[in-house]
Amino acid sequence: MPVLASHRKPRSTRSHSPAVGVTTAALAGVTLLTTQSAQATPAAPPKPTVEEIQKKVDDLYRQAGTATQEYNRAKETTDQQRRKVDGLLDDVAKRTDEINESRRALGSYAAAQYRAGAVGPTAALIFADSPQSYFDQTHLMDRLTERQRSAVTDYEGKRLAAAKQRAEATKSLETLTESQATLRTTKQTVQRKLGEARTLLARLTAEEKARLEELERKRQAEARRKAEAQAKAEAEARAAEAERRRQAEAAQEQQQPAQPPANGGSSGSTYAAKAEKALSFARAQIGKPYVWGATGPSSYDCSGLTQAAWKAAGVDLPRTTWDQVEVGTRVATADLLPGDLVFFYDDISHVGLYIGGGKMIHAPKPGANVREESIYYMPIYGSIRPA
Repeated sequence: MPVLASHRKPRSTRSHSPAVGVTTAALAGVTLLTTQSAQATPAAPPKPTVEEIQKKVDDLYRQAGTATQEYNRAKETTDQQRRKVDGLLDDVAKRTDEINESRRALGSYAAAQYRAGAVGPTAALIFADSPQSYFDQTHLMDRLTERQRSAVTDYEGKRLAAAKQRAEATKSLETLTESQATLRTTKQTVQRKLGEARTLLARLTAEEKARLEELERKRQAEARRKAEAQAKAEAEARAAEAERRRQAEAAQEQQQPAQPPANGGSSGSTYAAKAEKALSFARAQIGKPYVWGATGPSSYDCSGLTQAAWKAAGVDLPRTTWDQVEVGTRVATADLLPGDLVFFYDDISHVGLYIGGGKMIHAPKPGANVREESIYYMPIYGSIRPA
């Protein structure tokens, strides 16, 4: 019927399946998340704190100090090898002159034979690799005079000695080349470490620099506090020593046996005199710049300063911290005397000259000058008394 037909709902062409609707939405969400993830910028690594930067810079300076000692050792080896090569080359030149002189003597005999009409055998020996062998082979030695035999023997000996010297010089030149290569490598290592430290410091903001300076002030204050504590302990020890001496003198006056004073005697006085010369030299260098590899007189590195100071007192120390720590007598930090050498870090890459009161004179690092400072500013490795 037409009326009923007019009230029928039109048939929908859309699907009403719940499963299909959920799947479509899920796929759309996955696509959106995938697109967002692909477009997202990777998170930047967290910026290091000022404390971490300070630690990194300190570590780079320490590594540069270690490389400096390697450079010093390589330079010392190179200098020694160069002197040896120069000596060998001079010796080779001298021996060459002697060979030429011997050859001229043999030539005079060849000329004499030429005038006598027997130029062949004797003249040939002048051009032989080994005149001695030539004479042996041709049985001429028995026919030579004593003087002529002596000339041949002399020539042969000098020729062999010169050949040996040339071989040794060649080998030494090869060693020198290797030493020079090591020297260049260690120099580059020092420069790289110092460059990295400068770059880190240059990137600091004004606020970070202020924070770094505050950390440095605290570090210096703590080092001074420990030095003051040691200075107090040393003062108490000196007072106790003075009292012992007073009692010993009083006992002597009463003709009673006296106990020998601690740290007394001529040996202690001798060391004190030498140490004072070393310290006087070191004090005169205060204010001069640290330059790695330098031994004075206008600049120093740490071991260059201690070596020069003790040389002024008549004591020769090795060039590097690693060798200096092996000389003299080991002493505890509590028993330090002025003039003793104090070494720092586990790799023994730094050294200073103890002046008493928990302080030292040292050449700290690039950008700093020779100065007095607490020995507690850096971790102590150990100490030695060099004389």
